[in-house]
Amino acid sequence: MIESTHSSPERAEVRAVRESGRTSVLVIGAGINGISTFRDLALQGVDVVLVERGDFASGASSASSHMIHGGIRYLENGEFRLVRESVEERNGLLKIAPHYVKPLQTTIPIYSTFSGILAAPLRFLTHRSGKPQERGAFLIKVGLMIYDTFSRDGGVVPRHRFLGRKRSLAELPALDPDIKYTATYYDASMHDPERLALDVLQDGRAAHPGAVALNYVEAVGRDGGRVLLRDRESGTEFAVTADVVVNASGPWTDITNDALGAETRFMGGTKGSHIVLDHPELLEATRGREIFFEHSDGRIVLIYPLKGRVLVGTTDIDADPREVPVCTEEEIDYFFELIHHVFPQIPVSREQIVYNFSGIRPLPRHEDTAPGFVSRDYRIEVDEKGAVPLVSLVGGKWTTFRALGESLSDVVLGLIGRTRTVSTAGRAIGGGRDFPRTEKARRIWIQENLAGAGDRAEHLLARYGTRAAQVWDFVEQGADAPLASGDLSSRELEWMVQNELVTRLEDVILRRTSLAFTGRVNSEVLDELADALAPLLGWDRARHDAELEQTRALLNERHGLHISSRTRG
Repeated sequence: MIESTHSSPERAEVRAVRESGRTSVLVIGAGINGISTFRDLALQGVDVVLVERGDFASGASSASSHMIHGGIRYLENGEFRLVRESVEERNGLLKIAPHYVKPLQTTIPIYSTFSGILAAPLRFLTHRSGKPQERGAFLIKVGLMIYDTFSRDGGVVPRHRFLGRKRSLAELPALDPDIKYTATYYDASMHDPERLALDVLQDGRAAHPGAVALNYVEAVGRDGGRVLLRDRESGTEFAVTADVVVNASGPWTDITNDALGAETRFMGGTKGSHIVLDHPELLEATRGREIFFEHSDGRIVLIYPLKGRVLVGTTDIDADPREVPVCTEEEIDYFFELIHHVFPQIPVSREQIVYNFSGIRPLPRHEDTAPGFVSRDYRIEVDEKGAVPLVSLVGGKWTTFRALGESLSDVVLGLIGRTRTVSTAGRAIGGGRDFPRTEKARRIWIQENLAGAGDRAEHLLARYGTRAAQVWDFVEQGADAPLASGDLSSRELEWMVQNELVTRLEDVILRRTSLAFTGRVNSEVLDELADALAPLLGWDRARHDAELEQTRALLNERHGLHISSRTRG
């Protein structure tokens, strides 16, 4: 994280928590799992404060492969419980968050019939990869048959299908002609992970007046039952007393526990990187499908059309959470190699990369287990030796965030002597409520709720789901002007500031919009948005300029951009 070089007035939400100095539950870490736990506790009427040292969903949760999936490859690890829970949660999210989670047709290119049959049982029993060996059609067929039994849920997604070379190349003509088969099944895409996390957060904030979420506030120590917090915006330090402290800081769980005086060795995360390409030929070659396969080194990788771009990932490399993860030149070479493996006639170059990102998965410590075989399941550790219980979340992934939040809340409720009154199962999330699911329903909804929005209507519906009605109502009440070539507008930005806890320029560029992800950020856009944010957030010239420089440095150093500073008159 690029450290702030400025000091700002104390925000009202921070002041309220500081002056109260008391809550029932303090949750540290606002990735998707901390946010899900926050929402679940708020729905039970529990006073809960959520703190995050960066912006909401700015760590591991922002570095995902943008998928909600059952994890077919976890079958090989014998993680049947995780696969069942994952596909149930995937199917649930297709229903409760249809604005961001959508069915994704996924195709596996296959080069052999029986390869891997002897190696698979050894991997299953030992969780050691040994020499990489491709999985052939027989193994993939067996896996997909098992996956279908977990996955169907009354036909939420279609069954898998196998095709031979001729029919496969008819459907995907740019594929490597040396394939023997393709297998196609359905998982789900997650178009805007940061905005989905924000919707879950907003539902929690709205559920209970005692539920407060603070970004840019970090836990720096503990004194008995009091946790010491530092507001990274104003520099203010203060203490909050809680009955239970929950550590949901993902790959940084051990580091957070150490700051709280509880030494642990729970985590052993791995780095995953991705690149985003503006490449119309490659985009067309995917035919709207994710291409999902095993590379020659045994890693599972993907080529995935998203937002008019192509996402390519991912790596799985042991990483130190104290070091900032970045996508390296070697990883980019690796991604180009795998693209060539699947689409050998399509050239790619670094000039077509518009964005890259890298994060550390919150995996449990795994010693000599190969990274690809480390469990993606989660567990909950409770330490009651201190003045108040310290609950640590170990592991977890995007797909299971709702079930995980419920499980973690149940542990907390037991510790504070409360009982569950509300379940989040089947509960619509944010802009997924009453979301129109057919073209006819979309047209009617837009006519009734976004009249006058014109070409912006579809854009607003995609960004906010049915919350777009509130946004458009606000936009229409004042003078509006386009920003960032029409991706945003001045009134919409004002709505974000008032309703979505925007604190820094990077929040808008990276998480409230897809400007950075899709490669539509340059120095002019940064200047324009900084100028628009300054009066909304009360920035003076020094803060304005610091925001520009820090965001520019972040985009260049962490995301592979090359934005130069501009000299302004």
